[in-house]
Amino acid sequence: MSPTSTAPPFAVISGAQVHGVLDDRKKEVVELVEQAYRIHGEGDTVNPPSYFLRFPDRPSSRIIALPASIGGEVRVDGLKWISSFPENVAAGIPRASAVLILNDHETGYPLACLESSIISASRTAASAALAADRLTAGQERPRRIGFIGVGLIARYIHAYLAGTDWTFDSAGVFDLSAEHAEGFAGYLAGTDGVGEVTVHESAEALIRSSDLVVFATVAGAPHIHDPEWFSHNPLVLHVSLRDLAPEVVLAATNIVDDVEHSLKADTSLHLAEQQTGHRDFVDGTLYDVLTGAVTPAADRPVIFSPFGLGVLDLAVGKHVYDSVRAAGELAVVEDFFHEMRRYG
Repeated sequence: MSPTSTAPPFAVISGAQVHGVLDDRKKEVVELVEQAYRIHGEGDTVNPPSYFLRFPDRPSSRIIALPASIGGEVRVDGLKWISSFPENVAAGIPRASAVLILNDHETGYPLACLESSIISASRTAASAALAADRLTAGQERPRRIGFIGVGLIARYIHAYLAGTDWTFDSAGVFDLSAEHAEGFAGYLAGTDGVGEVTVHESAEALIRSSDLVVFATVAGAPHIHDPEWFSHNPLVLHVSLRDLAPEVVLAATNIVDDVEHSLKADTSLHLAEQQTGHRDFVDGTLYDVLTGAVTPAADRPVIFSPFGLGVLDLAVGKHVYDSVRAAGELAVVEDFFHEMRRYG
């Protein structure tokens, strides 16, 4: 760093600005996420374990810190601070809220604070769409999709699949809340490319009638135990990570985003590791699939379990920052850094 370097200006980027940059650019976001996975797979990232802040008086709630650093052409450091308060839904506000702090790669000074629930949902959905595309490469794409859990993430995953040219003959919906299931079914019925929409009375019925199953729940422990439900070998996007019992995991081909991250915090894969005492059931990472090092077998269910890497948030967030700055729309907080001389 040059001795004459100055601190960058600090900006606040609103959710409306984030939405304006990312909306209708889903293929571009998927490409950003793929680039981030490749940079991570090549070792040019720092992505330490996430830190979970939990509350004895609010056991269903948590706030998670995801620090990370990404190199390549992105070159930014930062932190996502994302909360999950499921009781918010009953109060009429979204379960999750988040901010993303971007830090200048050279000086370490924060560049910006971005509203990040949209960034987080977008990178999660883009990761799922990327995995669905690459894990079915060379095969006919699944024609029957099913959603277990129907919140914001499910909607974003559907939107990113649709935005990357996926269409379906049928769509299934299952949720513990009949009201939410009906609402999501209505949303799907109002979109193109999903065919007939069915609200199922059980998770089993949905899984058995779907070739692509999306888990986007807030489950804290496995509730799907029978591997036989997956005997037709569907592709499973296990985004919520804790829905499947170890016996389901062990009967499938398992692809993760990062082995160390995906096998901790009592995820389904972590439970499978505890039960077996090994990790041999993990067949590879999405980076392995992207580079051709791993090709999933077609005679087993394929489960993609992404823990969610902070480097993905940084890649998408930096793209938003650069786009807003290029448009001349950065809302800079003047004099945010006040004490800038060592001796006053």
